[in-house]
Amino acid sequence: MSLPPSPPHDADPDRQLAERNADLSELLGHLTTCRDDERRLLARKLHDSLGSSMTALTMHLALLTQQLPKEKALQERTAQMKQLLMTIINTNRDMQLSLWNDKLEFLGIKSAIAELVSDFGKQHHLVARCSLPDEDESYAREHGVALLRALEEGLRNIAAHAGATEIDVILDDGGDELMLTVRDNGVGLGQRSAASSGCHGLRLLRERARYLGGALSVMPAGQRGTVMILTLPKVPAAQAALSG
Repeated sequence: MSLPPSPPHDADPDRQLAERNADLSELLGHLTTCRDDERRLLARKLHDSLGSSMTALTMHLALLTQQLPKEKALQERTAQMKQLLMTIINTNRDMQLSLWNDKLEFLGIKSAIAELVSDFGKQHHLVARCSLPDEDESYAREHGVALLRALEEGLRNIAAHAGATEIDVILDDGGDELMLTVRDNGVGLGQRSAASSGCHGLRLLRERARYLGGALSVMPAGQRGTVMILTLPKVPAAQAALSG
């Protein structure tokens, strides 16, 4: 009994490695997209279910309070209940925002970036400047998500490590390419190189950018500070390959 012929073997190790890296990049990009969709769905459920229920409870409590006797102990207890409900509502909103920024879908990436930068400056008591394109174009959701995730990660790193007093966030639309720049005047990378500073958050961003046909770089910003640059082609890599 003869055995079936073995599949042809590619003896070129460089080609095998390139194909494996491409497969891994595509898989990671797919998993990242699935994760984004799950976060978006969970945030929507928190808004539609828990948020609505808490709002209804607040209204019911207000009506009930009006019917209670004007006793100090009862009034204090209802005030505590109202405060507890407000805490839960605010926590729920914070959880929704950490999962998914609805402004990205309803108002666009420019509004989402502008609010995020403004809130960061107020929260950390630093000067936060933001420069955005004049034209209010709509971008593919995957591009908007990548830009917003990169900005969030950049701001997290600035808050945790930079010790900065000023930041600049710039979104440039070059027609065929989008470029997001996040620059701070903090302590810089120090002894860490741009490559070795790649924590898991930055590594995931690099893979997300590569999956979309772009690139992410982190480097010293002159004599002081750090700059992170994300570039993305406006035409997805897969579509560009087909058209080419």
